[in-house]
Amino acid sequence: MKPVGLFVVALLVLPVLAETRAFSSRPPSQGVVDKTKDVAVKSKDAVVKGAKVAGDKTEDGLSKTGEVMTDGWITTRVHGRFVDEALLKGSNISVETNDHVVTLTGTVLAKAGRAKATTVARGTEGVRRVVNQLTIGPKR
Repeated sequence: MKPVGLFVVALLVLPVLAETRAFSSRPPSQGVVDKTKDVAVKSKDAVVKGAKVAGDKTEDGLSKTGEVMTDGWITTRVHGRFVDEALLKGSNISVETNDHVVTLTGTVLAKAGRAKATTVARGTEGVRRVVNQLTIGPKR
């Protein structure tokens, strides 16, 4: 580029740079500060709300296979685990789950069956507590 061209570019750029520098050294207007604070507060509220929603969605948790462990999932899983238990053959067991607390009702044939039902339910993934209301006697 020729020296005259550089001079013309310098004359055009220097005032723009000076104006930009002067603008950036001015304190922001109060309106800009207030708007920035409002945006920051709204952003924080959105993040907190998002975290709460995510916490609620994952409260049930995930099984090792990635399935959501809802109360219905736990009930089905406990029922399924009872099927292959020899001590529970001939039993009539109902399973209800509420907030990951399993309640067992119905009848088992022996004391060992009652204990086994509790152990199986307690060992099921996602179960926090087992309430055993099983009675010992013949299937009704």
